[in-house]
Amino acid sequence: MNATFLLALVLPLAGQADGDRMLADYFRTETRGLAKRCLADVHSLEDWTSRRAGLRRQLAEMLGLDPPPERSDLRAAVTGKHETDWFTVENLHFQSRPGLYVTGNLYVPKGLDKPAPAVLYVCGHAQVKKNGVSYGNKVHYQHHAGWFARNGYVCLVIDTLQLGEIEGLHHGTYRERMWWWNARGYTPAGVEAWNCVRALDYLQSRPEVDRERLGVTGRSGGGAYSWWAAALDERVKAAAPVAGITDLENHVVDGCVEGHCDCMFMVNTYRWDYPEVAALIAPRALLIANTDSDPIFPLDGVERLHAKVRNIYRLHGADERLGLQISPGGHQDTQELQVAVSRWFNRFLKEDAEARVEQTGIAYFAPEELQVFRDGLPSDQINTRIQEDFASLAASPRLPESQQQWAGWRDAWMTALAEKCFRGWPDEPGPFNVAEVASIEQKGGVARVCEFDSQPGVRLRLYLYHDARLKEATRIRFSIGVDDTVGRATVARLRDMFADRPQVLGLPEVSVEAAGADLPQDTVSAVFFPRGTGATAWNPEEKKQTQNRRRFMLLGQTLAGMQIWDVRRALQAVRSLPSTAFARQDPAKSSPDKAQIDIHAGASMSVPALYATLFEPAPTSLTLFDPPTSHADGPDLLNVLRFLDVPQAVAMAAERGVVIQITTPDTERWRYPAAVIERLRWPGAMLTVGANPM
Repeated sequence: MNATFLLALVLPLAGQADGDRMLADYFRTETRGLAKRCLADVHSLEDWTSRRAGLRRQLAEMLGLDPPPERSDLRAAVTGKHETDWFTVENLHFQSRPGLYVTGNLYVPKGLDKPAPAVLYVCGHAQVKKNGVSYGNKVHYQHHAGWFARNGYVCLVIDTLQLGEIEGLHHGTYRERMWWWNARGYTPAGVEAWNCVRALDYLQSRPEVDRERLGVTGRSGGGAYSWWAAALDERVKAAAPVAGITDLENHVVDGCVEGHCDCMFMVNTYRWDYPEVAALIAPRALLIANTDSDPIFPLDGVERLHAKVRNIYRLHGADERLGLQISPGGHQDTQELQVAVSRWFNRFLKEDAEARVEQTGIAYFAPEELQVFRDGLPSDQINTRIQEDFASLAASPRLPESQQQWAGWRDAWMTALAEKCFRGWPDEPGPFNVAEVASIEQKGGVARVCEFDSQPGVRLRLYLYHDARLKEATRIRFSIGVDDTVGRATVARLRDMFADRPQVLGLPEVSVEAAGADLPQDTVSAVFFPRGTGATAWNPEEKKQTQNRRRFMLLGQTLAGMQIWDVRRALQAVRSLPSTAFARQDPAKSSPDKAQIDIHAGASMSVPALYATLFEPAPTSLTLFDPPTSHADGPDLLNVLRFLDVPQAVAMAAERGVVIQITTPDTERWRYPAAVIERLRWPGAMLTVGANPM
């Protein structure tokens, strides 16, 4: 790949402020691209119906439900019953899968003479807890269920995973640093969606329920789960999510993601914007309800989403089955929204648009009365650890019986990486636009600072150093970051050489003793910092780092995945540089295309270095300092653990003839790639593992 080498002095990056600005521009550009693409190729009803089933499968996959879990016996049990003048309430639980308990209350109108329409009410984030005992968020939302029952509906209100009687977890990436959720392809949104699907199964098992007239609603988190349930399950004939969805622009650009836990988001493998979720409900009855001043579901995003979904309903000729109800207020459970939802269900479940809604929502019961597990929580529950086995993972790697078998595995892994892990890489990365920021010859060495475009809007730096006597560069020692000795030495040299112009560097401080490391005279040292590090580092505050990583996640990327892209582009940029960048004495003899490349990366960048080599011409060698042996412990690549782990990636690199050195005291966990190399006897493959000094 060629690039123009611009010898003009360009304005240097100016530290964190530039990193933050570049990141904000990047998020804005990526979000607009996905928004522009969303549903843009749907021009006719045939366009839509031909792709709808595939989109539904994609959504199920992004929620961890493809392949779907087994529809095991619900093992439903009623543990208590209460009565009012208008309805009865049953305290019950069922298991959406063995050990995954769903607690809820079933409200049944009195005096039914035939099966009634039923509403599944899904709760938002409202905890009811007394003296250390959780009574579930179903208690907080009981007034909705009572209202439906007084208006002639059977209503099942179910607890969420996070705030139910058994308290699970929604906040893995939000505050618990469980980035391995991304690597597993896990989101608690999938658990909530599955619990909704099984709740519909339960409702259809009840004799009081008309199986063909099922609706779903909820607000806030419950609004989001209403979207998942209605989009996935066509048994839902009418849906009325309240304050549960907006578009990517609100979440990523405007920052609404910072107000939401992980249950609100799918693992966005296929890079959707949220109108695609909503469109899957068409042409069934859908009321989008929101307040006009909600800070975490802003009105502008709701209106943009509604406009795109309306186009799909119009293709069906079903405009009247899509509604938009806006009421004044913030993120509040308003009476106006409640009345609108009840009228919507009267119209499309009761088929009685004239039915009056007169009663107001009332909390009839004390929390203790609605408790399901009054004698203690079940010992076989898996709610508190469901994140560890909900998503399907790849089986433990086996040794191949033959090169043919290995080739099949390798090709499948590479396809999975491209389609399921790195789909967020640019389709059109654009030219490198390489420019020299500064250069200097001093103290027997030549140093250069260059910039290039990893993709449009992401401008990164390469730092080059070589002996002033260099005649022909036969090796390029490519260091990612400053975790290795020569990388630190190069940075130390550059900081010393540009001591009077530190603003051109944006380099971290390094230990003084590293400056003495020797560099062979025929070798060029290249040091590279991917986005978010070095000169493009952004706000180091932990909360900001966390929420920025979650923004990548919403875009169908991860920070680590995009850093791998940056390493790829940096390697390409180095190979594209003119020979004058590598030799002052005799540039005609130097060619970066012909030089051997040795890649060195420390613990934080070892995995990005490894995966980059799988997608670029093989380097001569790859030295990884104490890399993690699993994505469960290291950089999170989207969905990667569903297909392979770090040891398999090492074996794939070795097959390409790369000499690999892993410096770590933990040798046991690298037996797999060593055994594969030994069994298949690849020419030139070499793997050395041991606690060698850096």
